[in-house]
Amino acid sequence: MNAAAAPRLWPYAALSAGYFAHIGFFNPYLPLWLQQLGYGVWAIGLLTALQSATRVFAPWLWASLSDRHGDPLRWLRWCASAALLLTLGLWWQPWPGWLPVVLLLLFTHTSGMMPLSEAALAHAVSQHGGFDAARYGRIRLWGSLGFLVTVLLAGYVFERTGMGSFPLWASATLALVLLAVWRLPPLAPRHLDAAQEWAAPALRQVLRRPSVRWFFGALYGHVLAHVLIYIFFSLYLDGLGYGKGTIGALWAVAVVVEIGWFFTQGRWLPRFSDGQWLLVAALLTALRMAATAWGAHELAWLVAAQVVHAITFAAHHTVCIGWINRHFPGALRARGQALYAVVGYGLAGVTAGALGGAISARFGVGAVFVLGLLAALAAAACALPLARRGDAA
Repeated sequence: MNAAAAPRLWPYAALSAGYFAHIGFFNPYLPLWLQQLGYGVWAIGLLTALQSATRVFAPWLWASLSDRHGDPLRWLRWCASAALLLTLGLWWQPWPGWLPVVLLLLFTHTSGMMPLSEAALAHAVSQHGGFDAARYGRIRLWGSLGFLVTVLLAGYVFERTGMGSFPLWASATLALVLLAVWRLPPLAPRHLDAAQEWAAPALRQVLRRPSVRWFFGALYGHVLAHVLIYIFFSLYLDGLGYGKGTIGALWAVAVVVEIGWFFTQGRWLPRFSDGQWLLVAALLTALRMAATAWGAHELAWLVAAQVVHAITFAAHHTVCIGWINRHFPGALRARGQALYAVVGYGLAGVTAGALGGAISARFGVGAVFVLGLLAALAAAACALPLARRGDAA
């Protein structure tokens, strides 16, 4: 990022850091807080599943409003403000149905924040009609750092003081998000007048394109495999006898290589087309699933599986953001990013939770990674036509 761009783009880095700092403590420790409040396993499962459920509709809701009015920052600020206010509802539970309603409303707003911010950031780092992956990576790595800091720091605090400060963490991290959101600069068209930049083909016309369908098919299978890791990896290793320190270190390996990739991706991504990167990421994900399913008794295999997270998540994520930015231009930009969230982290997340839970109950936790292997191979099959086209257009 050059010096001239830094004052304009640093609020996006702060937003990424704040948002993923919130995710880094909230998602891993919400079940433990609910357990301390006296909720049973079944109720905890339902309450934590609300986040995946809202990702099926919330990103599209906010993106539609954004594209209709032509200003994603307006709705991003609304979501951040409402989410912060809703965290105040976590401080007390006046009646039994209070907390489920608060969590549902909170997730409805936080699930819409990432697509809106990605749409705004993709616009900000695009120059001369092209998506600048190097600049995007230098901003997005702050999100990974924010996640790493809070997942470790919150774990340290909660282990020593208990879960009572959980609502405070929720309010504090979302206060940082809100501060960053209000510092974001206005979006301005680049090298185009406003009417020309905001012009876009009809959404139905874009979705009819075979390449778009192959892309979302590959996205669904790829993210499905990764959500299985997010849900079941720690539980799987714990059952195999690995200590919590080792499990945490393996997660840290994945985040560290993710940060390294985001920092240097500008030199690597131009070597292949988007479609080729999608294919490589899917095939490496299949190998990662196989190593986890059948090689988990050897720590070296697990480390290797976590190292390829640099490609299977970080490279894949950047390629997807850039691909959507090009194929859903102007007034479709926010809805394109919303579809990425809905298909990837909404539908795939719900599928992973439901199928993974059923398979693990019947065949053991290790079997879910065989499902992940099949999902990754399906993603590779969908990515193959895009790779053959060279430019994934």
